[in-house]
Amino acid sequence: MNTVTDLQSLLKFNLPSGHIWLDEQRMLLMHARALGALRKELFETLGLKRARGLLIRLGFASGIRDGQMALKHRRPGSSVEEAFMLGPQLHTLEGMVKVEKLSLEINLPTKHFYGEFVWKNSWEDEAHVADYGQGDEPACWTMIGYASGYTSAFMGRLVLFREMECMSQGDSQCLIIGQSAEAWNDPDYEEYFKAQAFAEELIEYHMGAEKLDTALVRRRSNDDLVGVSPAFMNAFELLQRAAQGSITVLLLGETGVGKEMFARWLHDNSPRAKGPFLAVNCAAIPHELIEAELFGVEKGAYTGAHTPRAGRFERADHGTLFLDEVGDLPLSTQVKLLRVLQTGEFERLGSERVQKVNVRIVAATNVELQQAIRENKFRIDLYYRLNTFPIKIPPLRERQADISPLINRFMTKYCASYNKKLQGLTDKAMQEVMSYEWPGNIRELENLIERAVVLAPDGGYVEACHLFDDRIEPCKEKSQLNAQGELAPVETRPIDDLCNEILTKNVGLDTLERRLMQTALKQAKGNLSQAARVLGITRPQLAYRLKKEGIPLE
Repeated sequence: MNTVTDLQSLLKFNLPSGHIWLDEQRMLLMHARALGALRKELFETLGLKRARGLLIRLGFASGIRDGQMALKHRRPGSSVEEAFMLGPQLHTLEGMVKVEKLSLEINLPTKHFYGEFVWKNSWEDEAHVADYGQGDEPACWTMIGYASGYTSAFMGRLVLFREMECMSQGDSQCLIIGQSAEAWNDPDYEEYFKAQAFAEELIEYHMGAEKLDTALVRRRSNDDLVGVSPAFMNAFELLQRAAQGSITVLLLGETGVGKEMFARWLHDNSPRAKGPFLAVNCAAIPHELIEAELFGVEKGAYTGAHTPRAGRFERADHGTLFLDEVGDLPLSTQVKLLRVLQTGEFERLGSERVQKVNVRIVAATNVELQQAIRENKFRIDLYYRLNTFPIKIPPLRERQADISPLINRFMTKYCASYNKKLQGLTDKAMQEVMSYEWPGNIRELENLIERAVVLAPDGGYVEACHLFDDRIEPCKEKSQLNAQGELAPVETRPIDDLCNEILTKNVGLDTLERRLMQTALKQAKGNLSQAARVLGITRPQLAYRLKKEGIPLE
């Protein structure tokens, strides 16, 4: 018993009786969100340490049963490692996590065990990050219990696993190591695997009053900026330091990462908070008008200048001026900007009167300024003046832990705007969100959430198709229930057999093509892009053929 197909044959669904069996053990299908809600309630009522122990022991009990089953179904002649790997395969089959082996040492006669594994797509990671963001400790506690219970049953001695890396604490993967309890020599950790009696303690505990231990989660330290990931917190820590004075700040990052939000927070939390905050998108103003916009203009300075007008520098006096896309400024304007930065002096366009201002400059760009300097598009002296305190804002793909709280923020915002009540994202939708690269960063995420709020039914859930209409692929699962209620590989018919059957029924090519398009369109619920993808053609090609055949869109 060492293949996924063998495991699938043990999993049976008895629909008339309402039973699901894995070999002779009754199993349950439960919503991961329901388990996540229970997990959260345990933390908030029992506290971190007690809840952690309960979850570890829950997983340990499940692992013990699977370990016993693995020994029962060990194939004659199979290696010890092949027999052991049934457990990780079971963990995957049960939907808990995908397990990849790094190293494994097993000797049953001497009861020696040492193993290193990587976990991917952990349900417990997803639940923890969704509720609390990333913290300072690993969080896959039921699964650590399972791995320990399974291995202990298989080896006939107490073997404990520990998470050395965990995505819940900002690592790139979940890395676990298992060895005997004696090898760990950590009695405090071993206590988590022993049943605890703490009923009397709960009487004094004042259920729900005690907050989560600070080690559980790093709480967001601001209201305007949303983020808990290490990448975000590093940038935010620099922002906090810069807010204390008037140092010139250069915000770097891709389009849509939230540079203006960072600039606004910097102003609102600085000594200049009572002064004005003005933002200028330097790339959105024509080059011939940018100087007048920044420095102001006197009457008659150019055709159409009928009245004097103050520029952004004057209007931002004793406040903050945010120069977005500063890398797109023309060279002539860069010279005047450098003068203001160095002396605090400028002249309106068409005037010879020097004016002084007290303005803090926060600049931002997604242009590679060093490359622009080499191409003589940006002044090196201005670069050094602006680059006094650079802050690199990470792209959204490098701060996955921030996606869930950002979604909550945008859902709240747009549900209020469109007078809707939604239950949140489905698990499939969240999986799509977490696996997407987000080239447009936070701005793209916000736009997609707004679109999803509009499309989702009031009182329902945001589904994957509401977010990524053109990205959702048809189901590619390779297993399904057969007539006996077993999870078995999908049987695919050879294309030649299908063609022969069609020809024997005298189905013409035109009829076949028409029916294929109609069926694909029906399965895609009228979505042309999705139907075209199934048919292996482009959307315009499908639209042309439907029009040619006179097939209406459903």
